Amino acid sequence: MAKQILLNAFNMNCIGHINHGLWTHPRDTSTQYKTLAYWTDLARLLERGLFDGLFIADIVGTYDIYGQSLDVTLKESIQLPVNDPLLLVSAMAAVTEHLGFGLTANLTYEAPYLFARRLSTLDHLSNGRVGWNIVTGYLDSAARAMGLSEQPEHDRRYDQADEYLQVLYKLLEGSWDDDAVVADRTQRVYARPDKVRKVTHQGPFYTVEGYHLCEPSPQRTPVLFQAGSSTRGLSFAGAHAECVFISGQNKAATRAQVDKVRAAAAAAGRDPQAIKVFMGITVIVAATEQQAQALHAEYLRHASPEAGVAHFAASTGIDFAAFELDEPIGFSQGNAIQSATRQLQDNAWTRRRLLEQHALGGRYVTLVGSPEQVAEQLIGWIDDTGLDGFNLTRTVTPESFEAFIDLVVPQLQRRGRYKTAYSQGTLREKLFASDHPYLPAEHPGSAYRTDHTAPTGALHHA
Repeated sequence: MAKQILLNAFNMNCIGHINHGLWTHPRDTSTQYKTLAYWTDLARLLERGLFDGLFIADIVGTYDIYGQSLDVTLKESIQLPVNDPLLLVSAMAAVTEHLGFGLTANLTYEAPYLFARRLSTLDHLSNGRVGWNIVTGYLDSAARAMGLSEQPEHDRRYDQADEYLQVLYKLLEGSWDDDAVVADRTQRVYARPDKVRKVTHQGPFYTVEGYHLCEPSPQRTPVLFQAGSSTRGLSFAGAHAECVFISGQNKAATRAQVDKVRAAAAAAGRDPQAIKVFMGITVIVAATEQQAQALHAEYLRHASPEAGVAHFAASTGIDFAAFELDEPIGFSQGNAIQSATRQLQDNAWTRRRLLEQHALGGRYVTLVGSPEQVAEQLIGWIDDTGLDGFNLTRTVTPESFEAFIDLVVPQLQRRGRYKTAYSQGTLREKLFASDHPYLPAEHPGSAYRTDHTAPTGALHHA
């Protein structure tokens, strides 16, 4: 049976996310991001399209590398202003039944004890539809804002992340047994003291002593997303991630990235297929190829290549504004996103070439065509690279998501490559076609659970 495509909408609680400048398009509504209706309408739309989830990016800090200022960042709203992504979930969960929510949170600035409570709370309120995109940060502007002189060194951030996950597993998996809560009014016992235990942790980064503040949520640990593709990031993903988000530019390189992710899982003693791999992609689709090309040209007139390059500058730590248009940009290994800086290794990059690459305001692979053409191209990417799915970026919102749902989804369904209905269960059960809402037995987090009996389902299907 051919692999069915998994699909997340890729968004952010801000105006300019990936394809910059398109907020100026007269049909774009992204300036309404501050309203609940913007998000609840989007959630309903995505559930109509049977999307697996809404993946919400986030950033701590500001993009101040390009031109050594915030001028372009503020003028084009390059992920600034940006609001908290986790606060959106309750409202969107209330108007949907199946849509998952992948939420980005930077562990460098989140105390694990309190963050565990926020995750459990959202998992309860969404009935088990929450995932966490684990990031360690890469902006010195964030470090300075949080009282540090600079970001911790790249690999050390992952050392801290490993320990952070240990603390979370102890809290989410080990503090409360499944049957701790009895809610017995007659005996006046809500939770059994013998079924709840204190967590103690002493490590180089964290010291924790206390009980998890929440009773077990439907998934206990949310679905774990991660996006690091450095050697250290892949090692972390192999050990912890259930879903990995990559940025591919061509099929050969993407295939190599997917293979590295699966090899990292195998090296950690896990099934290589235990990780679902998603690639960021942009789709511009219309009823005919000619109309799609015309729409693409229309979008290009509103996009800001310079804003896209300013965003990329923050990812690499290199001030591209300091280079002449055709001056070669040399490779330098910094403390930012290593996969971003690796793109400059061939030393053939110039600011002009970067502006051309960011013509639509972003640098993701962009598919332009009729519904049939786009569907076949998406299937080709899956079959040729080993990907499991896509994080679909927005261009003009909400029309880009509407067009994909109305035009592309039916084509994928006709080809047997996309679901025609949601399955039941939590986000983890849906993504992995599992009948178990918790971390699988082979995942290292499951070892922290003291009660290894399979859950009855009462927690998440009540």
